Amino acid sequence: MFFIVLLAIRIVVDEREKNSRVPDLLKLMGVYVDYKQLTIGDYIVSSETVIERKTVYDLLNSVYDGRLFIQCSDIIKHYSKPIIVIEGNLTDLDTREDISSDSRLIVDKLRIAYETLIKLALDFRLPILYTSSVYYTAELLVLLASNQFKSKNAGPLLKKIKKTNPFVTQQLYVLASLPGIGSKVAVRLLEKFHSPRNVLNASIAELARVPGIGNMRAEKIRKILDTCVSPTMNTYTQKKLIMENTDDEDTTTTFSSSSSSNDNSI
Repeated sequence: MFFIVLLAIRIVVDEREKNSRVPDLLKLMGVYVDYKQLTIGDYIVSSETVIERKTVYDLLNSVYDGRLFIQCSDIIKHYSKPIIVIEGNLTDLDTREDISSDSRLIVDKLRIAYETLIKLALDFRLPILYTSSVYYTAELLVLLASNQFKSKNAGPLLKKIKKTNPFVTQQLYVLASLPGIGSKVAVRLLEKFHSPRNVLNASIAELARVPGIGNMRAEKIRKILDTCVSPTMNTYTQKKLIMENTDDEDTTTTFSSSSSSNDNSI
C-alpha cells in the first residue's frame, strides 16, 4: 500500500525509463513526472541527488559491456549525493534446477555481481540501496524526493552537463577492461598516452609511472597483453568468449545511437 503524497513533488525521469513501470507508479502516488532525455542517471530528485537504477540483470550486462563504471564516474563528477539503486535479488541470477547444472556459470555471475558491488562501494564510494521490485523502487524515490523537498534542495533539478565525446568514451571502455583499471585510471592512461594503441604498446616502466597503477599492476597488464593463448581452449571458455564478443558488438551500436542526445539545461 502506497502512502499519500502531500507535497508537490517533482522527479525528473529519463525517457528510457518509461517502460520500467516505475514512472507510472510515481504518477499514481501523486508525483509530477517530468520526462527528459538525461545524459546522466535515471531519476533526479534534487540538484544534488541523481539515482542510477539497475535491475540485477542490468547490473551484470552493464559490467560486461563496460557502461557501469563510466556511468558511476559521471554521476560522482556531476552530483554531490548520487545513489545506486539495485532492484531485485542476486539469488534471481541462480536459475539452476539442481545444484550440478551450469554451476560454474552461475558462480561466475554471482562473483562478478559481488565484485562489482564491492568496487562501487569502495572505489567510487557510492551508496547502494536495494529494492525488491518496481513498487518498492517507486516508494524509495518518493521518500528521497520528499526529504530533498523538506531540506529546501528542490530545484532547479536539471543542470547543464557537457556530453563526453562518444569516441573517447569507447576508448575508455577498452582501457577499463584491462586488469585492475577503473574509470579514473583509464582517464589518466588516455591523457598520458593519447590513444589505446599507445597504452597497449607501453612498457612496464611507462605504465607504472601512471598514478594508480604501480609496478605490480603494470606487470599484470603486460602479462595479459603479451601471453599467447593455447590453440586448444576448453568448450566453456570458447562459449564465454563468444558471448562476450556478441555483447560488445551490440553495445557499440547502442552506445553510438544514444550519444546523439541533446545536453540538458536548467
